[in-house]
Amino acid sequence: MLLDIGEVAERAGLAPSALRFYEKRGLIASHGRNGLRRTFSPDVLERLSLVTCARAAGFTIAQIARFLVATPSDAELRTQMAEKARQLDEDIAVLSRMRNGLRHAATCSYHPLVECPDFKRSFADSGRG
Repeated sequence: MLLDIGEVAERAGLAPSALRFYEKRGLIASHGRNGLRRTFSPDVLERLSLVTCARAAGFTIAQIARFLVATPSDAELRTQMAEKARQLDEDIAVLSRMRNGLRHAATCSYHPLVECPDFKRSFADSGRG
């Protein structure tokens, strides 16, 4: 069963123009057309989930396109992927500290909130500024 561009856009939470852009950049492929509307196989939704997640993680369209055609023998890409994973670990640690600090501040009675020792400790645990 093929899906038309509108249905894919709705299910993926993307605009049809984004799907056309991703197709033009080689990230996804349409199956053909039904009249004037592009059609896609249902597995495009999995590909779009990967693309959306990668975009949210800070990957460029070019990086995603390269990743989608990578082979196990691409040593340079593997090195880049490992570096990106390390960067994401750092980002996750920073965001986790911020989340924990905000959760504490939402229920804290210390005045002022930003001077609370527990709140400050949330951020002092980092080796970064």
